Amino acid sequence: MKHISILVPKGAILGSLEGTRQLFTQVNQFVAAKGAPPMFQVQLVGLLKETPLSGGAFTAHTDTLIHDVKKTDLIIIPALDGDLRQAVENNRDFIPWITDHYKNGAEVASLCLGAFLLASTGLLKGRNCATHWMAANDFRQWFPEVNLVTERIITDEHGLYSSGGAFSYLNLILYLIEKYAGRDLAVLSAKVFAIEIDRDTQSPFTIFQGQKEHEDEPVRRAQEFIERNFQDKITIDQLADMHALGRRNLERRFKKATANTVAEYIQRVKIEAAKKNLEITQKNINEIMYEVGYSDTKAFRTIFKKITGLSPIEYRNKYNKVAALA
Repeated sequence: MKHISILVPKGAILGSLEGTRQLFTQVNQFVAAKGAPPMFQVQLVGLLKETPLSGGAFTAHTDTLIHDVKKTDLIIIPALDGDLRQAVENNRDFIPWITDHYKNGAEVASLCLGAFLLASTGLLKGRNCATHWMAANDFRQWFPEVNLVTERIITDEHGLYSSGGAFSYLNLILYLIEKYAGRDLAVLSAKVFAIEIDRDTQSPFTIFQGQKEHEDEPVRRAQEFIERNFQDKITIDQLADMHALGRRNLERRFKKATANTVAEYIQRVKIEAAKKNLEITQKNINEIMYEVGYSDTKAFRTIFKKITGLSPIEYRNKYNKVAALA
């Protein structure tokens, strides 16, 4: 039987904590109905016996405290709420405990913004990690040594797992159920809880925000120029000349400041504008393509799908209510 420790951080988001507990304990009920012994021992593990959650709206009663857990197989870190720096600081006592148990063979999974607490352990250095796309800029600034993969819903490396934004944590829990209990029970859990199984990308949900929380003023001005003039053909040489920089110098500084190359940034801004048009207008795909500065249909569709994970028509059908009813 696998011992699962669901952490109860101060200020955790109730949904990711309770949803995780429900899914693992439901598996025990499935196997009990067949006369089999439970597969998981699930415990809520905290720093306190009673822990405030979700901005104080709820209180969780933990099953045990961290110093009473001598051995565990899997540690789950739920999503954190509110100011993330303060949330990590408030839960700093978990960090050595997580690290020690990982070194003793436990696996560790972070859900959504729980990635900030997991990354604070140093265990993710040089490894991939997912988190909510809205927190991507902050995560890159705080943990430059971690390879953030914003498009992924699940990462799995050396017994360290992470999930993308918000309720996509359910996909990671299904993934772990499949790993520990088998595909049949994962599929059954997905059906009972009405979760779309095997989703692997959060790209269709991502809104490109453009990292501007940096101190490189020429790069910020270049970003603003791109965002104002994305319909036009913009070249790297043009941007370099405008800001009295060499091409290679601009490219190096731009990538360092924004985590995107200049060409990637231009593409992301254009596609974000195209997405908005697809969501709220009935313009045809070619009209939208021309409006955001593309003239090659194949290139536009290829880049759109690369960034969003969907074709333009699939995206419209998913997010445009009028199109969906047509």
